[in-house]
Amino acid sequence: MSAASTPESNGTPTRREQLLAIAAELFAEKGFRNTTVRDIADAAGILSGSLYHHFDSKESMVDELLVPFQEELFGKYDEILASGDDARTKLERAVRVSFEAIDQHPHEVAIFQNDADHLGTFERFGYLADRNTQSRQVWVTLIEEGVRTGVLRPDLDVTLTYRFIRDTVWVAVRWYRPGRGLSHTAVADQYVRILLDGISNA
Repeated sequence: MSAASTPESNGTPTRREQLLAIAAELFAEKGFRNTTVRDIADAAGILSGSLYHHFDSKESMVDELLVPFQEELFGKYDEILASGDDARTKLERAVRVSFEAIDQHPHEVAIFQNDADHLGTFERFGYLADRNTQSRQVWVTLIEEGVRTGVLRPDLDVTLTYRFIRDTVWVAVRWYRPGRGLSHTAVADQYVRILLDGISNA
C-alpha cells in the first residue's frame, strides 16, 4: 500500500494521506509538470500555504507516492525471481503482479510512466533510473530463463521481447479502470494467453 492509501487504525485516512491521494490523481491526470501546488490545494479545499504544513514541495509528495509503491512492486518481482517455479510460471506471475500494480496503484503507475524522464532530471529522483534498470533486468532474466529451459522459442530476440512485454503491459494504465469492466485478473489471464500461447489457431 502506498502512503496515500494507508488507513489509520480506525479506517479513516489522515489529512496527509488525503492530500497525497488528491495529488496522486492530479499528477496522473495532468502530469507532474502541469500540476501546481495551488491546483492541489484548490482540489483539497485549502489555501496553498496550508499544504506546506504537510509537505515542503510537490517533489516531496511525488516522492512519497513513488517510493513505497516501487518497493512493494520490486519486492514481489524479487520473490518471483527467487522462487523455485518453472520459467513459464515465473513469467505468468510477473505479468499478473504488474496488472495487480496497475489495479491497486493506477496513479503511481501513471506518474512513473508519464513523468519518470522529467523527474529523473532532479538529483533526488535518481532512484527512478535505477528502478528502470532493475525492471529491465527482471524481465530479461525471465525471458532468458524461458529460452534456456525451452519454454520460449530459441529464436527470440531477448531485448525486443522485453520491450514488447514492457510496453504491452504497462500501457494498459492508459485505458484500464479499476472496478470497471474486466478485473485486473481477467485482463492478466488474457495477456498471459496472448504472450505465451499466441492468437493464432495454426
